[in-house]
Amino acid sequence: MIEYPLSAKLDLPIIFDSHSHYDDKSFENHLPCLLQQQKDSGVYAVLSCAVDKKSAVDNFKLSERYDFLYFAAGIHPQNITDEDISFIYKYAQNKKCVAVGEIGLDYYYEPFDKIKQISVFEKQILLAKELDLPIIVHDRDAHSDTLQLLKKHKPKGVVHCFSGSAEMAKEIIEIGMYIGIGGVVTFKNAKKLPDVVKIIPDDRILIETDCPYLAPEPFRGKLCHSGLIPFTADKIAELRNSNRTEVLKLTCENAKTLFKIR
Repeated sequence: MIEYPLSAKLDLPIIFDSHSHYDDKSFENHLPCLLQQQKDSGVYAVLSCAVDKKSAVDNFKLSERYDFLYFAAGIHPQNITDEDISFIYKYAQNKKCVAVGEIGLDYYYEPFDKIKQISVFEKQILLAKELDLPIIVHDRDAHSDTLQLLKKHKPKGVVHCFSGSAEMAKEIIEIGMYIGIGGVVTFKNAKKLPDVVKIIPDDRILIETDCPYLAPEPFRGKLCHSGLIPFTADKIAELRNSNRTEVLKLTCENAKTLFKIR
């Protein structure tokens, strides 16, 4: 059996990874082993997020195979086409689909079609509202437009892998949404994020991996997975004058509430 680095075996299943990509090819040869290890080591649930039609199907299949794995169906801003919306609508109605995502805006990679991105993001927000599902928001170098659309529609959901300012976080929280914090908070070059973590109310913080990417220190650059979340929790606890167990319990309960998982 392959051994994957875990920070510790927890007495209770209190890790809820609110954003992952277990359909990624990085996991294809050892996923059953990895997920079993995680379940045995304190992982309560994981949410694996789609980025296009294929990954929606793949994550749906994973959710059927693993009882503690749920999925989100959505079109990432780098993969947008209008024809995909009806497809996502179909998969979003599955009982193991607990959110519409990963959706949002990404102005990092040139060229990008800003008008198209905004249009498809807005359509998916409305789809989620129609189905009474939360959204999982991707926001990269698009803070102003992202915030404007969220204020306009006031959806349920989370801004994942949050990269904005503390002021933006406060506005997101005022809408009633959650802030997703991942391994980036452990990086030495994380400048704004520590201040954000300090001001998030207890009932509005989630913890995530975005795996297989963004492994926390001391595993930065290596394959990330849900079993590494306690390292992120340790940093969050340090910033919030708390402890690992309390952070994991808190974020697990918040994710269960947002995604209606019990």
